[in-house]
Amino acid sequence: MRRVIVSGDGVSVVSAEVPEPGPGDVLVRTAVAGVCGSDTHALAGLHPFIELPYAPGHEVCGTIEAVGPAVTGVTVGQRVTLEPFLPCWECKQCLAGRQNICERLRFFGCAHDQGGMADYFTIDQRRLHVIPDGLSWEQAAFIEPLGTPVHAVGLAGGVRGKAVAILGAGTIGILTLQVARAYGARRVVMTARSAASRARALEFGADAAIDATGDAVAGVREALGESADVVFDCVAEQSTTDQALGLVMKGGTVVVVGVPPADVRIPLPLIQDAQLRIQGSATYLPADFAESMRLLSSGGVDVSRMVTAAHPLEEAAAAFADAASGRHLKVLLTAV
Repeated sequence: MRRVIVSGDGVSVVSAEVPEPGPGDVLVRTAVAGVCGSDTHALAGLHPFIELPYAPGHEVCGTIEAVGPAVTGVTVGQRVTLEPFLPCWECKQCLAGRQNICERLRFFGCAHDQGGMADYFTIDQRRLHVIPDGLSWEQAAFIEPLGTPVHAVGLAGGVRGKAVAILGAGTIGILTLQVARAYGARRVVMTARSAASRARALEFGADAAIDATGDAVAGVREALGESADVVFDCVAEQSTTDQALGLVMKGGTVVVVGVPPADVRIPLPLIQDAQLRIQGSATYLPADFAESMRLLSSGGVDVSRMVTAAHPLEEAAAAFADAASGRHLKVLLTAV
């Protein structure tokens, strides 16, 4: 079979043996896999938790081809997607239902010997979710990334009736915008560095889109007509951290959604005096996947215009180049 490998030399497609499902595992034939921002950051050496070389592909959907011994929850022929984090199931976080912050966490397609950018892969049946019949492969490719803003909005305490700022208008930023709208945010303003990204934010329903390279704090506050109740930082670097803290109201919440490429400094006296909450948001949980599928199935989130490039698996290098170019919203690899 074919498998994509990301190394210091770039992106390549290599030949590999089809893996055999062990006890409790299933063999999945990949249909589509999304190129995530974390993948392009890892290729550039900017991801804090991914070491090269690695087998990419955690935004993946496919069809069950075979099941190993003791598999009972799913059957051959079902269309599935997966929660890519691989918990130990035994630490106190796992036992408390917080498998996404397992103390011995591994991650399929990031820090694992397999990834979904391959013809086949094996995975623990406990990580799978059956895709609703009404969703296309293209829609299903967004179940995993959509779980991230669903989880983040939940951690923020909801957004109904609130003034919301979203920093960054990439895939996760646009999905966060749609989730905030679906959940009843009163007003949503976004920031982005490029004019094209700001135009995209408006196209997807932002009330305003502000240049992140200018005085974004003043611009967002003016567009909101007030300070922000909740800020979702989908970039998570020093400049956006500073902007988020300048935007949020006293008693407000900043949710760190993006993966920070490095440490940042925060003004602790402001955090204390304004009683601000800085909330980390790490991936998702099964309930977030279920909600993602509901939002996609109901039309609460519309991804029909979000795939802006698609490549066959053998053109993985071109797909990564497209995803890193800044010209595309979501790039998919197809293996069927």
